[in-house]
Amino acid sequence: MTDVPTRHLGSLAVSAQGLGCMGMSHGYGASDDAQSIATLHHALDLGVTLLDTADFYGAGHNEELIGRAVAGRRDQVVLATKFGFANRLGEPVRVRGDAAYVRQACEASLRRLGVDHIDLYYQHRVDPQVPIEETVGAMAELVQAGKVRHLGLSEAGAHTLRRAHAVHPITALQSEWSLWTRDLEAEIAPVCRELGIGLVPFSPLGRGFLTGRYSSVDELSETDMRRGQPRFADGNLERNLAIVAQLNELAEAKGVTTGQLALAWVQHRGDDVVPIPGTRRQRYLEENLAALAIELSAEELAAIEAAAPAEEIAGTRYDATSLTFVDN
Repeated sequence: MTDVPTRHLGSLAVSAQGLGCMGMSHGYGASDDAQSIATLHHALDLGVTLLDTADFYGAGHNEELIGRAVAGRRDQVVLATKFGFANRLGEPVRVRGDAAYVRQACEASLRRLGVDHIDLYYQHRVDPQVPIEETVGAMAELVQAGKVRHLGLSEAGAHTLRRAHAVHPITALQSEWSLWTRDLEAEIAPVCRELGIGLVPFSPLGRGFLTGRYSSVDELSETDMRRGQPRFADGNLERNLAIVAQLNELAEAKGVTTGQLALAWVQHRGDDVVPIPGTRRQRYLEENLAALAIELSAEELAAIEAAAPAEEIAGTRYDATSLTFVDN
């Protein structure tokens, strides 16, 4: 087993890098369950403890897949899952955070995962129609019942975090954070640190774009969700590729891959930061974990940020509809 260092999300000890499992069931085209389970087992063998899923990914398939993968190895895993999207794929997006739905969603996730408790339970998106106090109050009852150990929020704003944390300690905030998405830095990350809330960046590699592996949407499958995202659109794509080209040069000079450089930058945001890059392949899993050993000096960090200035990233991170579900 590889010596993967430990970091803490609040009081919860996890591997310094987790594994985002969404792509094994959702978003990036066809996947292979056998390949995914082999990658999950390899991650556990290498010392990754934090596995991240959600009830929405593949309409429950992802939780069932994770459940199969961790059967017999439950004591090696910090299981994180999310609730909140109450629609099926293809239906209009609907978010629910009412107490009855929280309880219903948790029971369904426990059943699909095949476990008696969830280690870290997130609200996937904040329900603007339900006070966060009601949602977190219901989540706290799950903790008291022993069905959940720690609570989290995803894509929540600073004010919501304060209100939620006043009801029950919030262990982690999961939100997008990478070289091309730095919205957390001005207000949200400081509030998390004030309250002792850990940070779990998803898409730390810019949905794969910051690896330098893609130069055209034609390289993506017809069902890949990135085809409809603004940063991959004509015009924006070309401008963003120019930024990746500059990162490529820095990575070559460092003797690492572009993806490893971008991921190491996220790892350097603080000891309370645990990114969850996603992959279905063992090769990329190993490449991502190797980024944990990369040391970046202050001068190198500055050069990376100069190569990818936030204000020059072309396109919003979500389409207009998806952005309405991000709490501010």
